Amino acid sequence: MAASEVRDRIERLGIIPIVRTETRELARRAAEALVLGGSDVIEITTGVPDAPGLIQELCVRYGASVTIGAGTVLSVEDARVCLDAGARFLVAPTFDAAVVRFALERDVAIVPGALTPSEVAAAWKGGATLVKVFPCAALGGPAYLAALGEVLPEARLVPTGGVKLENLAAYLEAGARAFGVAGELLDRAQLLAGDARRTSEKTAAFLAALASARAAR
Repeated sequence: MAASEVRDRIERLGIIPIVRTETRELARRAAEALVLGGSDVIEITTGVPDAPGLIQELCVRYGASVTIGAGTVLSVEDARVCLDAGARFLVAPTFDAAVVRFALERDVAIVPGALTPSEVAAAWKGGATLVKVFPCAALGGPAYLAALGEVLPEARLVPTGGVKLENLAAYLEAGARAFGVAGELLDRAQLLAGDARRTSEKTAAFLAALASARAAR
């Protein structure tokens, strides 16, 4: 999939579910639950043990029906290993020009992190497919995102950190193209107990709330 196709899929779904766990098995369980809940996009962070191996496993299992990406990509080497494993997009906590150039050369969607107007502008002008605004809630949430949009209207912003069911509509109104979501979806306690139903239910509820918020605009 080309970078633009991945971007369109992310924006159509509206979320990038972030899987960050201490074991590969727990991450696999979380990914399965997210898919059952309706997500066709999943970010596996590099902090998951053997993240490239899990990315490869999930890509083989789901094929084109689910777009698997790599998160917390901190270097070109991280990016290379994850792309070799089959990742279709890359998410980074900060803007690293070398990582963005590497992704662009391979027509891979790249979502670097940024927070201040200067950082967001640098990431967008540097070639970002989408810009992860993190931690957005710490600087005012929807109001801050709207302020960024006023000065950088061309940037496609993905607020991450503190996104909840109750503030989805406000973020959409502020210009969010999609949302990076972790704790709001993953029920870690139940996943540890081998029960993924709650994570699937929370994913479905989040997607339903997002659809309602979009319809109401």
